[in-house]
Amino acid sequence: MTDDSKPRTRTERDSLGAVEVPADRYWGAATERALALYPATGPRPHSVFIRTLGLQKQAAAEANAALGVIAASVRDAVAVAAAEVAAGTLDSHFPLTIWQSGSGTQFNMNANEVIANRASEIAGGPLGAARTIHPNDHVNASQSSNDTIPTVMHVAALTLLRDALEPALDGLIDTLDGMAQEHGATVKVGRTHLMDAAPTTVGAEFAALALQLGGLKADFTLAADGLRELAQGGTAVGTGLNAPEDFARQVARALSGLSGLDLVTAPLPAVHMAGHGAMVRLSAALSALAGVLEKLASDVRLSASGPRAGLGEFTLPSVEPGSSIMAGKINPGLAEAMISACALVHGHHTAVTHAAAMAGQFQLNTAKPLIAHAVLDGLQALSDMMRHFTAHMLNGLTINRDRLAANVRDSLMTATVLVPRIGYDKTAALVKLADGEGLGLREAAARLDGVDPDMVDRLLTPAALIPGYAGGE
Repeated sequence: MTDDSKPRTRTERDSLGAVEVPADRYWGAATERALALYPATGPRPHSVFIRTLGLQKQAAAEANAALGVIAASVRDAVAVAAAEVAAGTLDSHFPLTIWQSGSGTQFNMNANEVIANRASEIAGGPLGAARTIHPNDHVNASQSSNDTIPTVMHVAALTLLRDALEPALDGLIDTLDGMAQEHGATVKVGRTHLMDAAPTTVGAEFAALALQLGGLKADFTLAADGLRELAQGGTAVGTGLNAPEDFARQVARALSGLSGLDLVTAPLPAVHMAGHGAMVRLSAALSALAGVLEKLASDVRLSASGPRAGLGEFTLPSVEPGSSIMAGKINPGLAEAMISACALVHGHHTAVTHAAAMAGQFQLNTAKPLIAHAVLDGLQALSDMMRHFTAHMLNGLTINRDRLAANVRDSLMTATVLVPRIGYDKTAALVKLADGEGLGLREAAARLDGVDPDMVDRLLTPAALIPGYAGGE
């Protein structure tokens, strides 16, 4: 039952006048107006974005108090409220979607209002129009949405990169390296254009994927270097108007301590306000990673196809029933989920590059909420999929050695090793004869003039077919 004696709304005020806000919510007039003005359906900001807003407001409060802009008592209350935002305990008070002003002003004001009301409550004051701590004059002091939101974008991206993507990527690479070592001597049919080609090893396939993924780590390092620069202190247009001297440096120092990241003030804050090159670089790295992950997932899925009427060279772990009608069927669901996540990231990258270029007029890029969402969502999607694909697909994957050996035995592309000995034309004639008559290469060699069947036998061994093969005959 509800207590009907309690008021359901309270009055909040902004420069446009009075607004009624739900009594049990900490947001204020600007957020309530945004809820009415912009679509209520759509992507919500990533939780790391909101929590980073809390850290940024806490750092700004510390810097403002140190510089004499706000009283120590205000700082203390704001810092506690901002820490609650950063801890996620006030997530339900952030109702907005990414469809809003391109500067992210509504996100910034939502944080300012929630923190102001909660801080006023902590200090023993009322909520609403009579509160003792003001969202603009205190929580947003020395700041603008135009330098706050880019700062939050960078720190949130770095946080997910450190806490989610890097561990997941390292875990995947380690697993692939282990599989490469384990299966280094397991010979298989190589395939190009999805057709039989010269043989290789299962280990070589996994090693190549591990090296591709490892090579991408440098791209993320480069992107992170740019993201460590903060726009905070640039205020509205990058000139620093209304931010006291040393504010930017103090915010960067405080935010470094709160986040555990190595953050610095941008030499020219306007760079990260008018454009988002660092976010574009990170998005590009994510898209490149998605390309390799798609290949990994696709190769595993194809290798496991069948299992009886396909390649059947890998056996998938039985982690879930694959079909609602075909009993006993196991599908490559995680591989398909990985491919879908990669497609999402490629789409996000298209949105980021367009938003960074086409929405960047004069002193301000005005697609910040979209860029933040696309990059953070992509980071989370690939991080989650790498962890699950590694744990539930690769770690339970079985290599079917008998099927692999039979496919190598039946493949005619092992004849490639004969080209330096008998020439391209005679090798092609041998393959054509074997294929047309349903023969093995040795049998076909016995029927073809000028080809020694014993030589063919000697050369159709892993040691001869795969340079550097160390698995014995």
